[in-house]
Amino acid sequence: MLIKKLVVGPIQANCYIVGDEASKKGIIIDPGDEGDRIMKEVEKLGLNIEFIIATHGHFDHCAGVARIKDKIPDVPFIIHEDDLSFVKDSKNSAMRWGMVIDQVPDPDRFMKVGEEIEVGDITFTVLHTPGHSQGCISLLCGEGIFVGDTLFEGSIGRTDFEGGSLDELKKSIKEKLYTLPDDTVVFTGHGAETTIGVEKKFNMFVRG
Repeated sequence: MLIKKLVVGPIQANCYIVGDEASKKGIIIDPGDEGDRIMKEVEKLGLNIEFIIATHGHFDHCAGVARIKDKIPDVPFIIHEDDLSFVKDSKNSAMRWGMVIDQVPDPDRFMKVGEEIEVGDITFTVLHTPGHSQGCISLLCGEGIFVGDTLFEGSIGRTDFEGGSLDELKKSIKEKLYTLPDDTVVFTGHGAETTIGVEKKFNMFVRG
């Protein structure tokens, strides 16, 4: 499995391009900005993208979708239905942060909790991990998990945005993430990667 991380946009969000090296099929997770740059990297890697997925609807995790869809319009953009309002408000939301982005297009479909998304020989399992927003999801893939803004190295996602809940976030982390093997690699929405075992032991916000 190939994993390429790009740090994109003024808010420095992590976008992940994940590919099956045998089939050259791939997925883009959290294209938060710089869609043209993301697509140049996809071309370098020689991947055929099959899905564009946002772990949640905040603009810093999907602002690059419009440019990407310009180049690969038939590839479905997928989110959890509970975050649709954020996608629809993306351009206005960015303006409130002093940024100008292309309006994020409506998703092509909504993902289902527990759904398995196949990309070549790679399987991504959708876990619902609300708290940072109601529609936050995490993508479990082999010995790694892409968690968006649910869990960070030594920290957790903010819960003061619309739909946020600290209690729900802690529950998601304890029941959905901390139950995974300790050596599971956590690919975060901002900052460095970590592991479940490290966070269970050292994360001051949610201890395992």
